[in-house]
Parts: sequence; C-alpha cells; structure tokens
Amino acid sequence: MTEAGTMRVAAKAGMPAPMRKPGLVLAVLAGAQLMVVLDITIVTIAVPSIQQDLGFSPTALQWVINAYTLAFGGLLLLGGRLSDLLGRRGMFQVGAAVFVLFSLSGGLAHDQSWLIASRAAQGVGAALLSPAAFSLVATTFPEGPARNRAFGVFGAVSGAASAIGVIAGGLLTQLLSWRWVFFVNIPLGALVLLGSAAVLVKTPGVPRKLDVWGAVTVTLGCTALVNGAINAASAGWTSLVTLGSLVIAVVMLASFARIQGKHAQPLVSPRLFASRRRFGAFLVQMLNNAVILGFYYFLSQFAQEVLHYNALITGLALLPAPACVVLAAQVASRLLARVGPLPLLVAGTVLVGAGLVYVSFMSSESTYAGRLLPALILVATGFGGMVVPVTVTALSGVAPQEMGMATGTLNTCQQVGSALGLAALVTAAAQVTGAGSRHPSAAMQAHAWGSALALGSLLALASLVVALVTIRRQQQSQPHAS
Repeated sequence: MTEAGTMRVAAKAGMPAPMRKPGLVLAVLAGAQLMVVLDITIVTIAVPSIQQDLGFSPTALQWVINAYTLAFGGLLLLGGRLSDLLGRRGMFQVGAAVFVLFSLSGGLAHDQSWLIASRAAQGVGAALLSPAAFSLVATTFPEGPARNRAFGVFGAVSGAASAIGVIAGGLLTQLLSWRWVFFVNIPLGALVLLGSAAVLVKTPGVPRKLDVWGAVTVTLGCTALVNGAINAASAGWTSLVTLGSLVIAVVMLASFARIQGKHAQPLVSPRLFASRRRFGAFLVQMLNNAVILGFYYFLSQFAQEVLHYNALITGLALLPAPACVVLAAQVASRLLARVGPLPLLVAGTVLVGAGLVYVSFMSSESTYAGRLLPALILVATGFGGMVVPVTVTALSGVAPQEMGMATGTLNTCQQVGSALGLAALVTAAAQVTGAGSRHPSAAMQAHAWGSALALGSLLALASLVVALVTIRRQQQSQPHAS
C-alpha cells in the first residue's frame, strides 16, 4: 500500500496517521491557535487609538473586543462538532480562511459598524478553527509521550498567547498603527493555510446528522452566558441586560442538556462527562482561565495608570509572562508521564495562588521589580505548568470520532471562564472604587485592583480543590473510551 493509502486508512480508522514531518504539522496547528488566542488581547491596547480614529463612544467601543469574544465563545461547541462531522482538516481550513479574510476587513474598516461586524466574523472563524486544531493534535499524535510533547508545544503557545497579544498590541500600535493588530493576521494566516495544505492529512467526517436543535440551544445559551458576563463587567450583575442574558442562558442550556440526554446522535454526548477526571479537567480549565485574563488586564492597567508606562513599555514589561508559560509547559509535558497530572496541577495552582496573593498587596507606591515582576513569574509559571496536564486529562480516552466534541467543550470552558472571571474581577474592583467615582486616585485604583486579584486567588484555591477531588490518581491511558 502507498503512503497516501496508509494515511487514508489510518484516518478512516480514527488512528494517528503516519507523518513524515511531525514538527511541521505541529507548527501549523500551534500557529493557528496562536493567531486565534492572540486576537482576544491584541486589540486591547489598540482600543484608545481605535476610539480616537473612528469616533467610538465608550459604550460602542467595548464591542470592538466583545463582538469577537461573543461569537468565539458562543459557537465553539458547534464548531467542534462540525469538525467531527465534516472533517477536521477541511473545517480547519475554512475557519482559517474566514479568520484571515475578516482580519483584512477589520484592518481596512473606516466606520464603527464595519469594524464590529468584522470582529464578529473573526470570532466565527476562530470558533471553527480552534477546536479543529486541538482535535488534529489529539488525533495526529498517539496517546503517551508523543501526545504529551505535542500538547506541551501547543499548550505553551496557547497559554502564552494572551500575554503575547498584549505585547504585540503595544508594539504594533506604538510603532505602526492600530490597523496592524488586524493586518498581522494576514501573513500568519497565509502561512497556516499553506502549511495545512502541505502537511495535514485529510480526515473524513462521521456520517451522522447534525443535532440541529442542540446546536441552536447551545449556541444561544453560550452566547447569552458570555454576553451576560460581558455586560456585567460594565453595567453590573443586577442590570436588566445582564439578568436577562443570564436567564436566557439558563433556559437555553437546560433545554440543551435535556435534548442531549434524549438525542440518538447528540451534539455533546453525556458520556463525555461520565469520567470524573475529564469533568474535573473541564472545571479546572474554566477556573484557571477565569483568573488569567483578569490578571493580565489589571497588571496592564497598573503599568499604564500608576507606573505611567506607554503601550510599548507596557508590552515589554509583560514579556516575562509568555516566556515563563512556554518554559513551564515544556517541563510539564516531560514530567507528565512520570508523575501524572495531579502533582503538576497542585504545584500550578499553588504558584498561581501565591502570585495573586502577592500582587494583591499592590499600592500606588509599588514598583515593577518589587511587586509586578515576581507576580508575573509566579502566575505565568503556574498557569503554564497546568496547560498540558489539563488538556491531556480532558482528551485522554476520547474516541477519535468525538474528539472535536471534546476539544470544543474544553475551548468553551476556556472562553466562558475568561468572560465570567473577568466580569467578576472587574465587578470586585468597581465595588472598591465605587460606582460614582469617575476619577479615582492612583491609590484607590491600586487598592481596587489588588482586591480583585485577591478574589482571583480564591478562584485558584477552588481550582486546587477541584483537582484534588476529581483527579486523584495518575491517569492511565484508555483509548477510545468515552
């Protein structure tokens, strides 16, 4: 049999396909994930320039960021299942093409509606691309050391991307223009698309019908949940929009759960949550990401508002974070087979919690070297050390034909956790400064951000408890068991 024939047989059987260039395969997949996660934070520092250039009001301006987050988080489960049903490589390429096209559109935008619509369409592309990339890593590399190493690279890139986005956003905005936070995706996306055509093996879809009502209810439910969290960050948890969104989310997600329990071919199989370890990994993923986005958000605010760094210097000040994430993820991927996920998760949550407690004592007199840098190192190292064990635990033993379902769920936990966590931390900070305080002093701002990060340390403690309760022993590989 020819090599191409062997690859097709392996793909149809759901087994890892033989590869001539596994490093290139991993580079393409990690590059796609970098691009997707980067866009969550790269725009943040460019927002003031966008506001000045396009005349956004403060209310409308938030949708430059939120339109992407909303579409991405709301469609991830659907995107993951479509990669199972229609083929992972094809869905990967469609998602990348949509993402690149609307990155170009966003960079060329000359009015508010154009830019917001482009950001929403980017989120749609990301929701198709990201679960397919995760699935391709899991189905390309066999369980064990090979998959651990692959997820070590992939997870390091994904985990560091939020911090890299802040850095890149500062550099591009300061040196070129806000439009380059969108244009930068074009060469990256072109490389991803060319690489996918050259090195990714075509994977057939599963001959099943899409659970249409499940897709509708979960998409509406996740979108409403993320929208409620986004609105809570600006208008509070008791506003009519926030409460209305959360009520819709509860109703839609409850309907979705009922449909999944009865449907012969569900969008998300209840079997996926039967494993205590996998369920625990999903919760840990949500709690970890509930902390990390708010951490970077408040540190970048402190650097600019209290230390008076410009966008470029703020980006450089955060540079140790992605370096620590990458290093910790690589170390964790090598230790995972020897010690199992639990010790790595315990160590990671302790480091994250310690870093958050330390930085929670920030004041207007704090310095970068004395307060921010140690916290950056602790939190980023702890977070990076958890990326690989969480991912491997969540995906271990999942049947190949349900890998998109599992990776879509894992990604949804990440996005929902980020949105809810940031909303909770911003609300905690606002409670300290007071709703009526339009121009709080530097001392009051620092105290408010510190209080919010102290709340984040409680989320890290919750993550530790979940890991201890659900992931008790070293995980053993059980291929194809859901």
